[in-house]
Amino acid sequence: MSLTAKVLWAMGLGVILGLFINLGGFNTEGGFVNEYIVGGLFYVIGKMFITALKMLVVPLVFFSLISGVLGIGDIKKLGKVGIKSFGLYMLTTAIAIAVAIGLSTAVIPLFSSPSAQTTAAFTAKEAPALSAVFINIIPANVVEAFASGNMLQIIFFSILLGISLLMVGKKAESLAEGVEVLNEAMMKMVTIVMATAPVAVFALLAKAVSELGLDLLAQLAVYVVVLVAALLLHLFGTLMLILNFFTRLNPFILLEKIRDAQVFAFSTSSSNATIPVTLRSVTKRLGVDNSVASFTVPFGATINMDGTAIMQGVATVFIAHIYGVELGVTGYLTVILMSVLASIGTAGVPGVGLIMLSMVFVQVGLPVEGIGLILGVDRLLDMMRTAVNVTGDAVVSTVVAKSEEELDISLYQEREAGLVEVLEIDEEIEEEFAEVVHSVEAKS
Repeated sequence: MSLTAKVLWAMGLGVILGLFINLGGFNTEGGFVNEYIVGGLFYVIGKMFITALKMLVVPLVFFSLISGVLGIGDIKKLGKVGIKSFGLYMLTTAIAIAVAIGLSTAVIPLFSSPSAQTTAAFTAKEAPALSAVFINIIPANVVEAFASGNMLQIIFFSILLGISLLMVGKKAESLAEGVEVLNEAMMKMVTIVMATAPVAVFALLAKAVSELGLDLLAQLAVYVVVLVAALLLHLFGTLMLILNFFTRLNPFILLEKIRDAQVFAFSTSSSNATIPVTLRSVTKRLGVDNSVASFTVPFGATINMDGTAIMQGVATVFIAHIYGVELGVTGYLTVILMSVLASIGTAGVPGVGLIMLSMVFVQVGLPVEGIGLILGVDRLLDMMRTAVNVTGDAVVSTVVAKSEEELDISLYQEREAGLVEVLEIDEEIEEEFAEVVHSVEAKS
């Protein structure tokens, strides 16, 4: 059974058990079930999983960011393609999270209300002034930043260190290889922690539903609807408008030709795993020259996380509303800034968005435990987010190639482009198969 299926089963069982405890009256204060099962076993399992996520944040961001910056290559050779790609990826991510926050703040308060239990259990810290947020991006003490988990400072230092290593050149190659190995090790650690997600989902949802009942499920449905709406709005609205504005090309052709990559991204929930399929779709079907696509597609899989940024925006608004926390303008601007910067370090593997979300929560003063409320539905939504990310990679690749005159317009506009190669292979296979059949019949 796949991890997605396990998480969905765990979610369903957790909700059923939570409702049974809640509606059956077993959650009375001081009772055995409430004391030792809900407040004991479920609480411990859920808390351990959330703590494991927090444990991964600092090293994952640090190594991922440095690895991502080093993956760009020689700064002097980046040229216009690198600057354009980076600018467009950051632009789409900023627009994505801004739209997500705007839609969430308009819709979520209309269909959900703060929970009295969660509001009473959590008191938010006072949000810092906007000027203080920008000033504190630069760490006065790097060791202290890592020890306290100040993510904005860690992100700033990691990017600066990565650029410095690029400037050092060949002398830093061995260190760069070491960072890459450590980054891969962190990815494996994420896989290990996420393998325990079904058990954690069961415990967290059973505890939450047993305490909040049907009210939580109704509010969770609002979160899912808003997140899906924000993802679709960005996919069919923002990205297609950007494509048409910069290239004057028909966006429906791109949506048709990138479908294979979208389906593969949806099934794997991994931008990195989809790179070969995305590269083929972008070069063979959309007409982007390989000199551009070979840079923009892997680069986008590393730093272009529009779907993840949208999830962070919607989840932040949702959890803040559930806990009755008023973030204010400064809080939302901090979320946008954090999400844009964190997208550079959000590796293209399943489940890593939750770790980045815990980083955002800590920065704006929201309880990390709130992730447990959305964890059950996140795996399925992660599949949609990855499809949005891959589409963004294709759009930016096309825009950059068009601006550099490295886009074959006739190939882009030809509906059957890229399918001929497959048909030719099929014909070769049929001929070989016919020869084998003929040979077998002759021997018989």
